[in-house]
Amino acid sequence: MVTTGGDMGDGESVPYGGLDGVAVDDALFARLMAPLGPFENAPLLAVGVSGGRDSLALTLLADRWARARGGGVHALTVDHALRPESAAEAAQVGRWLAGRGITHTILTWTGPKPASGLQAAARQARYELLAGACRARGILHLCLAHHREDQAETVALRRAAGSGADGLAGMAAARALADVRLLRPLLAVGRADLAATCGTFGQPWIDDPSNLMDRYARVRLRRQGLPVAALLADAAAAGRARAALDGAVADAVARHVLLAPEGYAVVDADALLTDMPRPVALRLLSSLAAALGGQPYPASPQGAERLLAALPGLWRGEAGALALTLAGCQARRLAGAGAERRLLLLRQAGRMAPPVPLDGAGARWDGRFQAIGGGIVPGLTLGALGAADARRMAALKLAALARSPKAVWPTLPALRRDGALVAVPHLDWAMGPLAGEANGAAGGPEGEGALPRLAFRPLSPRRLPRFCRPWRPD
Repeated sequence: MVTTGGDMGDGESVPYGGLDGVAVDDALFARLMAPLGPFENAPLLAVGVSGGRDSLALTLLADRWARARGGGVHALTVDHALRPESAAEAAQVGRWLAGRGITHTILTWTGPKPASGLQAAARQARYELLAGACRARGILHLCLAHHREDQAETVALRRAAGSGADGLAGMAAARALADVRLLRPLLAVGRADLAATCGTFGQPWIDDPSNLMDRYARVRLRRQGLPVAALLADAAAAGRARAALDGAVADAVARHVLLAPEGYAVVDADALLTDMPRPVALRLLSSLAAALGGQPYPASPQGAERLLAALPGLWRGEAGALALTLAGCQARRLAGAGAERRLLLLRQAGRMAPPVPLDGAGARWDGRFQAIGGGIVPGLTLGALGAADARRMAALKLAALARSPKAVWPTLPALRRDGALVAVPHLDWAMGPLAGEANGAAGGPEGEGALPRLAFRPLSPRRLPRFCRPWRPD
């Protein structure tokens, strides 16, 4: 249903106290964007726009903000293909934005849809499509239109689910992902204010009927009404606590953790077990496990508690090669550390993703590694080295093997063609013909036929640095 700027449509925001709102002007939007930087001199922003009032208001405000600074906006609409009208609605959004000189792309969620958990699956697909579009276009900032009522609903739902203080902080105004920074500049702005903003632009919008369906928890909350101000005050307090904890974890990572470009970490176990405050140690473990295990979010506090409690057992005489697991990550005692206790965290080999094909746009594999650059070598796939090929590499006595613990070798990313191993970038190894192609007359390391570099870019950075190890076959 298309709604004009002067009509909220179906009364869906009435539980939050009426339809009147104050439009967001350029000065206020600039103040909302300021703490989310830094930005480029000519900032290029992507905006996720569904066609509703909230995302259209954000798109129009962001466009004026970026243009005033010499930049621009690229609007991205995800068509989940869940309703017959969705394709036409996405096309209508494109026509509206084209009339304002705003570039627009429709991203369609293809493939089978789950029979249960549809909203969660659609949300995950939306983030993946939006982040992938930003990566392909070299856009660093993705703006989303979550507002103050969305934040209140999020806090209420997490409280009902028994979330701890971290979850009760709600959505972050800025969050770094592997490919893009998520920015939510409107968290302090109300839904009615965004309707008023569309009104000042003379911009119609589309009401999604799923926003009125009582089978969704958010819709039921919306109809019941929420103490928005109280929930937001709780979220602000929890957010300050979360920021302090994140700062302490970042300091602990800098002091006590070695992060390797091969996608593993070594942790000073004595500092972890005896020196760090328990909340810091738990957050460090859950964050590292998510990053190294290729997961989009930190591991559960309960899982981190169990792992931390079990860690001392790794150094008992009978432990041997005992390994503990958390969120797709494996924890082992690091061999060869002498009297010092060092914890090795690495990807759990049995949980690694299957190989993915490489194309001109590169590929992400296992939630950990991103292929970057290189020419198009036909038929290449990116996947795990695996135990059998790791043994073959060991027989070659490569000097680069000494850089990584033996347990890490099978988890390294490898390039194959027609199933045959052709390169292991982190071991500085490529089979002869491909090594020649990469440095031959085809254009040098970045020319046609060149092999890509591989960057360790976890889905859940959590203040962890990105690693990109340049590699060229000799």
